Amino acid sequence: MQSSIATVSLSGGLAEKLEAIAAAGFVGVEIFESDLLSFSGTPKDVAQIVASLGLTITTLQPFRDFEGMPEPQRSRTFARAERKFDLMGELGCKLLMICSNVAPGSLGGIDRAAADFHELGERAQKRGIRVGFEALAWGRHISDYRDSWEVVRRADHPAIGLTLDSFHILARRTDLKAIRSIPGDKIALVQLADAP
Repeated sequence: MQSSIATVSLSGGLAEKLEAIAAAGFVGVEIFESDLLSFSGTPKDVAQIVASLGLTITTLQPFRDFEGMPEPQRSRTFARAERKFDLMGELGCKLLMICSNVAPGSLGGIDRAAADFHELGERAQKRGIRVGFEALAWGRHISDYRDSWEVVRRADHPAIGLTLDSFHILARRTDLKAIRSIPGDKIALVQLADAP
Protein backbone atom coordinates (compact mmCIF):
# COMPACT_ATOMS: atom_id res chain seq x y z
CA MET A 1 0.00 0.00 0.00
CA GLN A 2 1.22 3.47 -0.87
CA SER A 3 -0.02 6.73 0.66
CA SER A 4 -0.76 9.56 -1.71
CA ILE A 5 -2.72 12.78 -1.86
CA ALA A 6 -4.70 14.28 -4.71
CA THR A 7 -3.51 17.60 -6.14
CA VAL A 8 -7.13 18.80 -6.02
CA SER A 9 -6.79 18.79 -2.21
CA LEU A 10 -4.34 21.69 -2.23
CA SER A 11 -4.40 25.27 -3.49
CA GLY A 12 -1.82 26.90 -5.74
CA GLY A 13 -0.15 25.94 -8.98
CA LEU A 14 0.84 22.37 -9.77
CA ALA A 15 4.58 22.79 -9.09
CA GLU A 16 3.80 24.44 -5.75
CA LYS A 17 1.37 21.64 -4.86
CA LEU A 18 3.93 18.97 -5.70
CA GLU A 19 6.56 20.65 -3.51
CA ALA A 20 4.08 20.83 -0.61
CA ILE A 21 3.12 17.17 -1.07
CA ALA A 22 6.76 16.08 -0.95
CA ALA A 23 7.47 18.32 2.06
CA ALA A 24 4.52 16.77 3.90
CA GLY A 25 6.11 13.33 3.54
CA PHE A 26 3.81 11.73 0.98
CA VAL A 27 5.39 9.29 -1.46
CA GLY A 28 2.66 9.42 -4.08
CA VAL A 29 0.46 11.97 -5.78
CA GLU A 30 -2.87 11.69 -7.57
CA ILE A 31 -2.75 14.17 -10.43
CA PHE A 32 -6.06 15.90 -11.04
CA GLU A 33 -6.47 16.69 -14.74
CA SER A 34 -7.36 20.35 -14.20
CA ASP A 35 -3.92 20.83 -12.63
CA LEU A 36 -2.30 19.53 -15.80
CA LEU A 37 -4.41 21.83 -17.95
CA SER A 38 -3.34 24.90 -15.98
CA PHE A 39 0.36 23.88 -15.87
CA SER A 40 2.56 25.81 -18.33
CA GLY A 41 4.85 22.86 -19.16
CA THR A 42 4.43 19.45 -20.74
CA PRO A 43 3.35 16.19 -19.08
CA LYS A 44 6.99 15.07 -19.30
CA ASP A 45 7.97 18.23 -17.38
CA VAL A 46 5.49 17.21 -14.67
CA ALA A 47 6.98 13.72 -14.56
CA GLN A 48 10.46 15.21 -14.12
CA ILE A 49 9.33 17.48 -11.28
CA VAL A 50 7.59 14.57 -9.58
CA ALA A 51 10.69 12.38 -9.86
CA SER A 52 13.01 15.15 -8.64
CA LEU A 53 10.87 15.45 -5.49
CA GLY A 54 11.05 11.71 -4.83
CA LEU A 55 7.36 11.21 -5.59
CA THR A 56 5.50 8.83 -7.86
CA ILE A 57 2.27 9.51 -9.71
CA THR A 58 -0.17 6.93 -8.37
CA THR A 59 -3.27 8.00 -10.28
CA LEU A 60 -4.53 10.26 -13.05
CA GLN A 61 -8.06 11.43 -12.30
CA PRO A 62 -10.85 11.87 -13.09
CA PHE A 63 -11.94 10.38 -16.41
CA ARG A 64 -15.60 11.25 -16.70
CA ASP A 65 -18.70 10.02 -18.53
CA PHE A 66 -17.33 6.73 -19.80
CA GLU A 67 -19.66 3.79 -19.29
CA GLY A 68 -23.03 3.30 -20.96
CA MET A 69 -22.71 5.80 -23.78
CA PRO A 70 -24.73 5.12 -26.96
CA GLU A 71 -23.08 5.35 -30.36
CA PRO A 72 -21.54 7.49 -31.76
CA GLN A 73 -20.54 8.86 -28.33
CA ARG A 74 -19.31 5.43 -27.22
CA SER A 75 -16.66 5.29 -29.95
CA ARG A 76 -15.56 8.83 -29.12
CA THR A 77 -15.34 7.91 -25.43
CA PHE A 78 -13.00 5.02 -26.18
CA ALA A 79 -10.88 7.30 -28.39
CA ARG A 80 -10.74 9.78 -25.51
CA ALA A 81 -9.61 6.96 -23.19
CA GLU A 82 -6.79 6.09 -25.60
CA ARG A 83 -5.61 9.71 -25.47
CA LYS A 84 -5.65 9.53 -21.66
CA PHE A 85 -3.54 6.37 -21.87
CA ASP A 86 -1.08 8.29 -24.06
CA LEU A 87 -0.95 11.06 -21.47
CA MET A 88 -0.40 8.51 -18.70
CA GLY A 89 2.55 7.13 -20.65
CA GLU A 90 4.13 10.60 -20.70
CA LEU A 91 3.49 11.01 -16.97
CA GLY A 92 4.70 7.53 -16.05
CA CYS A 93 1.35 6.79 -14.38
CA LYS A 94 -0.22 3.32 -14.28
CA LEU A 95 -3.72 3.91 -12.80
CA LEU A 96 -6.61 5.86 -14.33
CA MET A 97 -9.57 6.65 -12.09
CA ILE A 98 -12.97 6.69 -13.79
CA CYS A 99 -16.02 8.22 -12.10
CA SER A 100 -19.49 6.86 -12.76
CA ASN A 101 -21.30 8.54 -15.62
CA VAL A 102 -23.46 11.62 -15.03
CA ALA A 103 -24.24 12.41 -18.69
CA PRO A 104 -27.97 12.77 -19.42
CA GLY A 105 -27.65 10.64 -22.57
CA SER A 106 -25.95 7.71 -20.85
CA LEU A 107 -27.68 4.35 -20.75
CA GLY A 108 -28.13 2.30 -17.61
CA GLY A 109 -27.54 -1.39 -17.05
CA ILE A 110 -24.84 -3.19 -15.09
CA ASP A 111 -24.11 -5.59 -17.96
CA ARG A 112 -23.72 -2.75 -20.46
CA ALA A 113 -21.32 -0.94 -18.12
CA ALA A 114 -19.40 -4.16 -17.43
CA ALA A 115 -18.99 -4.80 -21.17
CA ASP A 116 -17.60 -1.28 -21.62
CA PHE A 117 -15.14 -1.82 -18.78
CA HIS A 118 -14.09 -5.22 -20.08
CA GLU A 119 -13.26 -3.69 -23.45
CA LEU A 120 -11.42 -0.83 -21.75
CA GLY A 121 -9.52 -3.38 -19.66
CA GLU A 122 -8.31 -5.08 -22.84
CA ARG A 123 -7.00 -1.76 -24.15
CA ALA A 124 -5.46 -0.77 -20.81
CA GLN A 125 -3.73 -4.12 -20.30
CA LYS A 126 -1.90 -3.75 -23.63
CA ARG A 127 -0.27 -0.63 -22.18
CA GLY A 128 0.38 -1.99 -18.69
CA ILE A 129 -2.29 0.29 -17.22
CA ARG A 130 -5.03 -0.38 -14.65
CA VAL A 131 -8.37 1.36 -14.28
CA GLY A 132 -10.23 2.06 -11.04
CA PHE A 133 -14.01 2.63 -11.20
CA GLU A 134 -15.64 4.88 -8.62
CA ALA A 135 -19.35 5.37 -7.92
CA LEU A 136 -20.10 9.08 -7.60
CA ALA A 137 -22.83 9.82 -5.07
CA TRP A 138 -24.63 11.73 -7.85
CA GLY A 139 -23.94 9.24 -10.66
CA ARG A 140 -26.78 8.98 -13.16
CA HIS A 141 -27.10 5.18 -13.08
CA ILE A 142 -24.37 4.10 -10.66
CA SER A 143 -24.21 6.00 -7.38
CA ASP A 144 -23.48 3.20 -4.90
CA TYR A 145 -20.14 1.42 -4.47
CA ARG A 146 -21.99 -1.92 -4.41
CA ASP A 147 -23.15 -1.28 -7.98
CA SER A 148 -19.70 -0.14 -9.14
CA TRP A 149 -18.27 -3.30 -7.57
CA GLU A 150 -20.82 -5.38 -9.48
CA VAL A 151 -19.71 -3.69 -12.72
CA VAL A 152 -16.06 -4.47 -11.90
CA ARG A 153 -16.93 -8.05 -10.92
CA ARG A 154 -18.86 -8.69 -14.13
CA ALA A 155 -16.22 -6.97 -16.27
CA ASP A 156 -13.96 -9.73 -14.97
CA HIS A 157 -10.70 -8.22 -16.18
CA PRO A 158 -7.38 -8.02 -14.33
CA ALA A 159 -6.85 -4.42 -15.48
CA ILE A 160 -10.16 -3.26 -13.97
CA GLY A 161 -10.56 -2.60 -10.24
CA LEU A 162 -12.74 -0.70 -7.82
CA THR A 163 -12.15 2.73 -6.33
CA LEU A 164 -13.68 3.29 -2.91
CA ASP A 165 -14.12 6.92 -1.86
CA SER A 166 -15.28 7.63 1.68
CA PHE A 167 -16.96 10.89 0.63
CA HIS A 168 -19.24 9.27 -1.94
CA ILE A 169 -20.01 6.31 0.31
CA LEU A 170 -20.71 8.28 3.50
CA ALA A 171 -22.53 11.16 1.76
CA ARG A 172 -25.24 8.66 0.80
CA ARG A 173 -25.06 6.89 4.18
CA THR A 174 -24.40 3.63 2.35
CA ASP A 175 -24.02 0.49 4.42
CA LEU A 176 -20.34 -0.44 4.71
CA LYS A 177 -20.75 -4.17 5.35
CA ALA A 178 -20.41 -5.18 1.68
CA ILE A 179 -16.86 -3.81 1.55
CA ARG A 180 -15.66 -6.83 3.52
CA SER A 181 -16.70 -9.17 0.69
CA ILE A 182 -14.66 -7.36 -2.00
CA PRO A 183 -11.35 -9.13 -2.69
CA GLY A 184 -8.44 -6.86 -1.81
CA ASP A 185 -6.74 -7.40 -5.17
CA LYS A 186 -9.80 -5.93 -6.91
CA ILE A 187 -9.57 -2.64 -4.99
CA ALA A 188 -7.46 -0.33 -7.12
CA LEU A 189 -7.67 2.80 -4.95
CA VAL A 190 -9.09 3.88 -1.59
CA GLN A 191 -9.71 7.59 -1.12
CA LEU A 192 -10.34 9.08 2.30
CA ALA A 193 -12.06 12.44 2.23
CA ASP A 194 -14.29 14.63 4.32
CA ALA A 195 -17.93 13.70 4.19
CA PRO A 196 -21.06 15.41 5.49
